[in-house]
Amino acid sequence: MQPLRLQEKELSYLTHEDINALFEALSESSNPDVLLITHLCLVTGARWSEAQYLRAEMLRNSRVTFSTTKNGRNRTIPLPEDLYQALPAHGPRIDRLFPTPAYKTFSAALIKAKITLPTGQRTHVLRHTFASHFMMNGGDVLTLQKILGHQTISMAMRYAHHSPGHLADAIKYAPKISVDKKWTHKKLRREKLGKQTQKRA
Repeated sequence: MQPLRLQEKELSYLTHEDINALFEALSESSNPDVLLITHLCLVTGARWSEAQYLRAEMLRNSRVTFSTTKNGRNRTIPLPEDLYQALPAHGPRIDRLFPTPAYKTFSAALIKAKITLPTGQRTHVLRHTFASHFMMNGGDVLTLQKILGHQTISMAMRYAHHSPGHLADAIKYAPKISVDKKWTHKKLRREKLGKQTQKRA
């Protein structure tokens, strides 16, 4: 019997406009930790729980090490210098950096920013956003796999289509067939007729 093939779940990500709207909503919150947790997830691809339970001792040499990971393996990622300086300044030198629960505050900010997401992708959208933008900006899938901590390349490959050159060889090596110019001319004629109709109206 052939195994049933289920449709892959859509992985949503935030645009730059979404991120700006989200940060604006978060900045109005009284929660002291939610903004930095969100920032950390967006620039490292960390899961919400990995960032929420991060300890100050895990910040060293402009890097962060996540130890409470899903697969139990530590993951060390470089940080932008401004964020690396802000994190230890925010919390204690030892113990958790973010002791205040921030999930509900983050959820409220999504609603305030009018960001609608598929079920189950509330905080995980930050991880998807990092991965999607990483690939769109020219990152490679093997590096992404290491950053996200995926044990197999197949998980990271879900984001490969965001790469500017993804499957570009399909054009390069496909049979060379010219498109009949009549199709282009037909479109131009339709556009011209449409403009003439609008002018008469």
